[in-house]
Amino acid sequence: MKTLKPPLNRHQKRQASYLKQIGNIGPFVEGSLCEFKRAGRKSSSWHLTYKVKGKTHTVYVPVDLVEEVRKWTQEYRRLKQLIRKETTQSLAIIHGHTANRRAASRKS
Repeated sequence: MKTLKPPLNRHQKRQASYLKQIGNIGPFVEGSLCEFKRAGRKSSSWHLTYKVKGKTHTVYVPVDLVEEVRKWTQEYRRLKQLIRKETTQSLAIIHGHTANRRAASRKS
């Protein structure tokens, strides 16, 4: 016997879509990849900067890992964007639920 589920509204559909996309996120790292050039040197070095409790930390990134770390930082930015979008949909669901309950109580 099948149980009937209430139809999903647009906010619930978007929320499900964003959650699915969040589940497909690959490895990520918080921070910014920065290139440093020192005076008198031809080659540059790369550092990953990030914050811990408001204090900036820096980690040296070897040249052969730069592209991979760049992808990780891009994935982190994508993750943050998806979290913001999902939060917006969750808040819309909460607001909609409250509005529906108020409307139902007015009808009674």
